[in-house]
Amino acid sequence: MNPPRIVVVGAGHVGLYAALRLSKKLNRNQAEIVVIDPVPHMTYQPFLPEAAAGNISPRHAVVPLRRELKKCRIVSGEVTKLEHARKTVTIQPIDGPAYEMEYDHIIVAPGSVSRTLPIPGLSDIGIGLKTIGEAIYLRNHILDRLDVAAVTPDEGVRKASLNFVFVGGGFAGIEALAEMQDVVSDALKYYPELDPKEVHFILVEATNRILPEVGPEMGAYAARQLASRGIDLRLGTFLQSCVDGRIVLSDGDSFRAETLVWTAGVKPSPMLANTDLPLGPRGHVNCLPTLQVADNETSEPLDGAWSAGDCAQVPDLTNPGGWCSPSAQHAVRQAKVLADNIAQVVRGGAPKEYRHKHVGGVAGLGINKGVAHVYGIKVKGYPAWLMHRFYHVSRIPSTNRKIRVLADWVLAFLFKRETVALGQLHRPREDFIEVTPPVALPAEKAPEKKVTAGTR
Repeated sequence: MNPPRIVVVGAGHVGLYAALRLSKKLNRNQAEIVVIDPVPHMTYQPFLPEAAAGNISPRHAVVPLRRELKKCRIVSGEVTKLEHARKTVTIQPIDGPAYEMEYDHIIVAPGSVSRTLPIPGLSDIGIGLKTIGEAIYLRNHILDRLDVAAVTPDEGVRKASLNFVFVGGGFAGIEALAEMQDVVSDALKYYPELDPKEVHFILVEATNRILPEVGPEMGAYAARQLASRGIDLRLGTFLQSCVDGRIVLSDGDSFRAETLVWTAGVKPSPMLANTDLPLGPRGHVNCLPTLQVADNETSEPLDGAWSAGDCAQVPDLTNPGGWCSPSAQHAVRQAKVLADNIAQVVRGGAPKEYRHKHVGGVAGLGINKGVAHVYGIKVKGYPAWLMHRFYHVSRIPSTNRKIRVLADWVLAFLFKRETVALGQLHRPREDFIEVTPPVALPAEKAPEKKVTAGTR
């Protein structure tokens, strides 16, 4: 008899940590663990701003699945359909036809995607910050804008190139804004043609506060710190349009910018729409505190269905009536409980409830600057920056990645920051195609007719 198959959909924080823990708790005779993800790595998203800034190598912000999950089967593909009634998933591999796979237990953890709004022009010029590719592109794009501004004779192009707009005042937006402002400040030393006063970083935030995760006092400090660096904070303001780079804000201001970074929240993966799982009002998978998927009407658990992380609505037992926030802090801890519960069920035991009180947050505001509010203790400046760095290096999976990230930080401390753009990474074949014009295949010769008896 074959062991039960546990399929993990998505290899983010929940998927990777759950699969890793399951592979340690259950041997191959007890369970087969299959991890399905379109990309061959897990992205440690809190390091995306540092990767974009060049503080760490982009490769060190990701964890290779095959190296880390040696006891699991890795499937590089996308789940296009999930039918829990039949306990099957439809997988579209990188190449080749789609196929179905049966399972006994499934962990639904495709994560989240950027939550965008129907704003004219956003899809044309907006840059997200959810993937390592976006982080690399953002760095190259911003440094490229400095090159454009330094040589263009057009004053309008120069101004647009030096306007950098960030939308969203949460962790991702503030950390990316602060890091990239540091990058540009460092790079301007090599651009005598540019006056630092010409560079404008603008934050657009719909609410009247930033970094709500660290509390109002630390959020206010962060706002003052950013404003003291010349960053223009537009709080209580909405982006209304950005067609052809013309930024129109709800406060009546309008200007051109060639950089627009969108970090205004997340929403569950659209993959969930192709499942028969019960979803909540905002598209999240409906879960019990045990992280079992539950029927919307009866609240009874569905046999063999589990979920956690950004894509799930999990009751917060420390805050009755509320839901666990979509943070890495909850995702990592939920993954541990989820894996333990599945191992218990496979062995004939009962699952336990997930309970964790949010302990606060830490945020980096560029080199040597940060804010933290952890266990009620408020820290700012250099100590908070150290807390931010060492917390995240302790959380990224594998000793390999921890050492590489620390090595990157040491090298960045000893030597000057790299400020060169590698824009050709995004169009690697352009030069080759330019010197290699297409050549038509020679016309095939028509086959000669064979002369046989009776042929005229």
